[in-house]
Amino acid sequence: MRGDAAAADWRRVTREVADDLAVDAGDRDRAGKPPYDELARLREAGLPARLTPPGPGGRRGAAWTAACAAIREVAAADGSVGELLAHHYALSWTSRLLAATEPEAEPETAGAAVSGAGAAVGAVTGVAASAVAGFGVAEGLDRAAAREGWLLAGGVEPSRTGADLTLTPADGPRVLDGRRYFASGVTVADRLVVGARCTRTGDLLVVLVDPSDPTVCVEPAADRVGQRVAGAGTVAFSRTPVAPSQLLGRLPRDEHAVAPYAALAPLLSRLLLTQVALGVAEGALAEARDAVRAAQAAPPPDGTAFVARDDDPYLLLAYGELATAAHTAASVAARATDGLARGLAAGPGLGVEERAELAVLVAAAETVTGRAAEQITTRVLELVGPADTDGVTGLDRFWRDARALTARHSPPHRLRAIGDHYLNAGLPLAG
Repeated sequence: MRGDAAAADWRRVTREVADDLAVDAGDRDRAGKPPYDELARLREAGLPARLTPPGPGGRRGAAWTAACAAIREVAAADGSVGELLAHHYALSWTSRLLAATEPEAEPETAGAAVSGAGAAVGAVTGVAASAVAGFGVAEGLDRAAAREGWLLAGGVEPSRTGADLTLTPADGPRVLDGRRYFASGVTVADRLVVGARCTRTGDLLVVLVDPSDPTVCVEPAADRVGQRVAGAGTVAFSRTPVAPSQLLGRLPRDEHAVAPYAALAPLLSRLLLTQVALGVAEGALAEARDAVRAAQAAPPPDGTAFVARDDDPYLLLAYGELATAAHTAASVAARATDGLARGLAAGPGLGVEERAELAVLVAAAETVTGRAAEQITTRVLELVGPADTDGVTGLDRFWRDARALTARHSPPHRLRAIGDHYLNAGLPLAG
């Protein structure tokens, strides 16, 4: 399939998935069940397999900008599913970004962990090592994930609570212990990509784990305020064996020692979640517009409800402000998206200052989009309230989803980093 035709097919599939999810998004949000049905729909459309980094030799994958657009469109229909895909795509890039870093290994296993990196798709992935020999950890995982349609979940960054998972050297495989909450995907994931603190070196090791292992227990999150169908939950590891071939990479304890290219990992994750928040805002605005139009076309026959006229100057002003906020956030996010596309294309040659500039773009997109999502999803509840005579629009789910997404970051922290970079040429390397 030629490039233009492939791009058109990609957009068509994404649009069809989004349209399908939009039909019953409100009902599924109220039910709040683990996203087994949603994942089945995604697999039927082939989205998890497509949302992997493009590979050599023409292996089909999703380019960064195309993936961001697809995740944003799905999130406009269902924010929970958008987040599910965002984490999956971010984690599918993780092994690629860390491929240049040598996983920490014991002397007797170092050769197997590095020169035999293709074996990372051995027992964990169910693919013969010989089938991916020469491709390395990243390419082996990508190929297996694309072929099997796996959904990846988990998280690499250290826990903000300080309760990190630990990886302890032992006789034979290392053992993984601890409990960690993850905001998306763990209740339905095929493979987990997690960061664990090595008890010997203090470095953060990124490992691939099969959640069906009997030493792994997943506890679904209950009664979430928003993003109810994202598959959030707590994962407990009890001496889970981790072979050298399951090590995807290493992040040094000193964040300033992390290579700029590897340090793109948290930026990818943050910008993909920013795309989700932007999609939620745009979805709320579109549904509010449709609800107002429907109310104007068929006002209640008894005249008990107030319906704003389509030429009401205050209504036009309000929607003008909200549409402008959405356009502004989209523009800032687009600049960050294009910047990260260039950073990914630069590969291991990415410089420290270039990575810092990208961190500033992502922080700006995150801050502007977060504020726009909160403003839009709050205001549409007020605007549609008089027209929502039956209370069936379900616009509250957009507000709850936006709150759940934006509560995870601190705008003052991001703005301080931007200000430091602007005034003092600071280099914000932290995720």
